[in-house]
Amino acid sequence: MSRRLLFSLLFTFNAAFAQTNTYLLVGTYTSGKSEGIYVYNFNTTSGASTLVSTAKTANPSYLTVSPNQKMVYAVTENADTTKFGVGGAITAFSFDKAHGTLKEINSQFSGGKHPCYVAIDKSGKWVFAANYNSGSASLFPVKTDGSLAPVKQVLQDAGSGPNKDRQLSPHVHSTVLSPDNKYLFTPDLGIDKVMIYRFDNVRGKLTPAPISFASSVEGSGPRHFAFHPNNKYAYLMEEMTGTVMAYKYNVGKLDSLQRISTHPADFKGTIGSADIHVSPDGKFLYCSNRGDANTITIFKIDGLTGKLKLADSQSTLGKTPRNFNFDPSGNFLLVANQQSDDIIVFKINKQSGQLTDTGKRINVPNPVCIQWIR
Repeated sequence: MSRRLLFSLLFTFNAAFAQTNTYLLVGTYTSGKSEGIYVYNFNTTSGASTLVSTAKTANPSYLTVSPNQKMVYAVTENADTTKFGVGGAITAFSFDKAHGTLKEINSQFSGGKHPCYVAIDKSGKWVFAANYNSGSASLFPVKTDGSLAPVKQVLQDAGSGPNKDRQLSPHVHSTVLSPDNKYLFTPDLGIDKVMIYRFDNVRGKLTPAPISFASSVEGSGPRHFAFHPNNKYAYLMEEMTGTVMAYKYNVGKLDSLQRISTHPADFKGTIGSADIHVSPDGKFLYCSNRGDANTITIFKIDGLTGKLKLADSQSTLGKTPRNFNFDPSGNFLLVANQQSDDIIVFKINKQSGQLTDTGKRINVPNPVCIQWIR
């Protein structure tokens, strides 16, 4: 065999592997049998997966990946009273693409108790965390080696809500950047508001936006937030009422369009909605419901108005669906069922938005977050 032919065959094989295989990262709670973050090879053609490695770390319940795909940042969803004072941590890991392994670089105090969400800006220079029990959002500089500098800014919410069991104080649940990287949105379950900040990505500074918040219905419990790919609309998951708020979005301003339930009108069980994502093509909105529902609700998005219309509801085939995510091909939707210790792989019908069980399962203890490295 000639060297030219051998090179051609190797190039073809590597290109095919790159097109069909990607790394799937799973964040977990480590209160049970889980050891931390699990890394899998995921085949974007078949939906099959293979465990590659595990990184031992405490309660990495939410993860984010740097824009250059070389770093992973994980929350340590604790309120540690020893190493980090009274609070949790954000941990930086480097990722070795050749071997699919994570290496811990450093950890920093999260600026509050029980960090439950972490995000990184488009420049890769700034990391944001939501501290649930403290009701605060934090900003961290990223050093040139990808490690985290100490927290630079903490934004503390104030207030309460009408539900005395859940809303006695603020509970920031996520930190979501606008697609243009100029605004930060922090839904607060405890005060029924989405706080809005202008972000200076040169100096690394957050200041209240001219209209500094968008209010939700009292007792609704804002949780996660997602933008439409066209940057004209945004959608808020309200955990406690199982509802979605649809907004028209323009330069840091949210104008209410619609409020719609993710549950049937005759639903009588416990409500506990969780995650929300717009499909990559912008045609459908997907929402996860825990409690007694254990479903993914699917809405069709009107491309002209941004409003939602119920398209379907799919059982998650497990218990307590938390985070879910589309694979990089957009062909599959993976759902992390925390209390049944599995991830279900669904095939997506891109015309109807409907989900079909592929029969593929990833058995992992307490899965709560799904991210990708391509």
